[in-house]
Amino acid sequence: MSMKNLNAIGLDQEQSKELAEKLNVLLANYSIFYQNTRGYHWNIKGEKFFELHLKFEELYTDLLVKIDEVAERILTLGYAPNHRYSDYRQVSTVKESALVSDGIHAVGNILDSFKAIISLQRELLDLSAEANDEGTNALMSDYIREQEKLVWMYSAFLG
Repeated sequence: MSMKNLNAIGLDQEQSKELAEKLNVLLANYSIFYQNTRGYHWNIKGEKFFELHLKFEELYTDLLVKIDEVAERILTLGYAPNHRYSDYRQVSTVKESALVSDGIHAVGNILDSFKAIISLQRELLDLSAEANDEGTNALMSDYIREQEKLVWMYSAFLG
């Protein structure tokens, strides 16, 4: 492979472009998931208020870190992260939630969001492996491992 076909970190430019585009879709999903989770945190009511209020805060705090990491990975690949919610809404599989004050409903939405996001991250895992992009691959692998555990925990909460 010619050096002129490589980006600044030594990856194929075409593969890096494809990865950056898919990472921007992940960024959109994370951003909407983050805002939904903020809404659950703010609006939760009922018997499990204290438990869920805290769990939702933990989740949106973690999502905020991941949003920044994904955006920085896009930049590292040589591309620009999208930042407009109007763009996010067009490509995200995770949809905006209406006002949700019921904890069971909120947890169900969280599980649906994780299902979509983990699936997308598995696609990125495959793409990054093909591109020899260890940075993106390690990020996706770590995210999937963490989130699979959260899916188990939130599922256990629902019984």
